[in-house]
This record gives sequence, C-alpha cells and structure tokens, in this order.
Amino acid sequence: MNLTEITHSLFQTSDELTASNHWDHFLARVGYRRNSHRVKPGLYALRESNPNSPVFLTANYTLSFDALRYALKGIDGYILVLNTHGINVWCAAGKGSFGTEEIVRRVEATNLKEIVNHRKLILPQLGAPGVSAHEVKKRTGFLVEYGPVRASDLPEFLKIHKATQEMRRVHFTLRDRLVLIPVDLMRLIVPVLLAMAAIFFKVGVRPALVLLTILLTGIVLFPILLPWIPTPNFSTKGFILGGLVALPFTVSSFLSHPTWTWYRQIGQALGFLLVMPAVIAFIGLNFTGSTTFTSRSGVKREIFTYIPVMAWTFVIGIILNLLLGLIQ
Repeated sequence: MNLTEITHSLFQTSDELTASNHWDHFLARVGYRRNSHRVKPGLYALRESNPNSPVFLTANYTLSFDALRYALKGIDGYILVLNTHGINVWCAAGKGSFGTEEIVRRVEATNLKEIVNHRKLILPQLGAPGVSAHEVKKRTGFLVEYGPVRASDLPEFLKIHKATQEMRRVHFTLRDRLVLIPVDLMRLIVPVLLAMAAIFFKVGVRPALVLLTILLTGIVLFPILLPWIPTPNFSTKGFILGGLVALPFTVSSFLSHPTWTWYRQIGQALGFLLVMPAVIAFIGLNFTGSTTFTSRSGVKREIFTYIPVMAWTFVIGIILNLLLGLIQ
C-alpha cells in the first residue's frame, strides 16, 4: 500500500463539536440506547496533521472521542480509535477491550508506521490497566507514553512534555458525580413510578413513599454525599445513608399508630430499618462501576462480603412486614 492509498484510508475529524454531537452526549448521559454511542474504529486525522504530528489513543465511545478531540483544539495530530465496543477508556481497560491486543491490531490495520515518522503513542492514563507497554513496543515498535488523567490537560502536557503530579491525580468532584445521576435515574424512574402507583392504590401512600425515598436516596443523594459518608466501602456508606433516611419512617411507626401494640410498632419500625438500608446499600454498591476510586479486586471483595448481608437484611425485613400485615 503506497502513501496515497494510506492517506485515503484515514478518517478526517475536527476539534469542533456540532449540535448533533451535543445531542448525542445528552442521550448518552440519560442512558438512551447506552450501547449505540460509538464512532468507527480507525485512524483519524485532526486538523492539518502531518508525519510529525502526535498520535493519541482513545475508545470508540462518542463521549471519550469527542472529549479528546475537543481538548486538542488548535492542535494538529492523529487519533487512533480502538474498538472498545462503545465503552469508555477506563471501563474498557478493565474489560480488556482497551488493551495490548487491540492496540497492536489497530496499529497494524491502519499502517501507522507508514503515516508518521515518530514511534510514540500517547495513551490516556486510565487505559493503563489493560495495556502492557513493553509488549506494545516489542510488537509494533511504538513506545507507549501515558498522558494525563483528563483530556483537558493535554495541551499543557504537550507543552512541557510530561504529566505533572496534579495531572496524574484522579478527581471525582461533585460535578463528576452529578452527571452520572441521570443514567440510572432514567433507567429506573418509569418502573418505579408504575410500582408506586400500584402500591399506592393497593396498600397505601406510605409504602409508595418508601419506594420513592429509596430511589432518590440511592441514585441522587448517595453520589452527592459520597465523599462525606465516613466509611471506606460503598456498601457501608449505603447502609449508613439508608439508616438515616429510614429514621423518619421508624418514628412515624410510633406517632401515626398510637393504638397499636408496642411489639407491632417496633416490628414496623424494624421493617423500615432493615429493608431501606439494604436496598440503598445495593444501589450504592452498583455505583462502584462509575468511579475510578475502586478496583476490580476491591469491588469483588466488597460484593462477596456485603451482598449476603444485604440479602438477609432485606429478606428479614420483608418477612417481618408480611407477618405484621397478618396482625389485625
């Protein structure tokens, strides 16, 4: 393949985001067709790229690709897009699709050696868990260099030719956590509202309110308060938060039913204190897939440790509520 044929095989892209791009980002954020936000894998020429332009690697998830090219505003370069099946860099690195084999395959398929004069690939730092740098160098001849955590730091990284300690630091700010809320909220809001309606007409307003409280606490309040809940595990954070939001319902068991026997009041209060924290802890544990604060081994350890606790707590709470329902 000559240089002209190789050049024609390149995709052209820009550092501008269109209205269509922003609409795609919105749909991705709210979880609409979560697996369909992809760009075609391959090599993309950014602006007036030339044989000396740097080569950046990313996933074929549209938010990852667009964040990279927008961060490289005014910079000529190439973007090598790996086939990560529409998954972001960090998650794809954990799953292996952003990894050594795919890099080697994509470098060879695009004939990258014939396009650039240098032998350096700039990878996102969060892609490191899936990549064996020495193996890439051995099989492709390209040196792997890890860039900063955030694409927005790339212009400064290119100026000083290194990533500072701050560029290496993983942040998970309130803004980062807030943008994750709509995905799970949109995924669960319809079935929860339908369940609430059914519970309201068949059982009453309080159980429906419990369900809504669990949803909003687990999906909205948990990520907002995450850094300030004083335990290291997501599960125990969920139990603590769930216990706090269950307190008003436990108090209402005594205030709203003064004629009930003491054991029935305590039984209903315990039902709230068992069921609500268990479900909120489970939702919180699911949130580990959205943060780089966790590791695969840590998540597995937490699952094996706390899922049985959640299950038994939930089941005991449900059984207790069913028994109380039989008491007239």
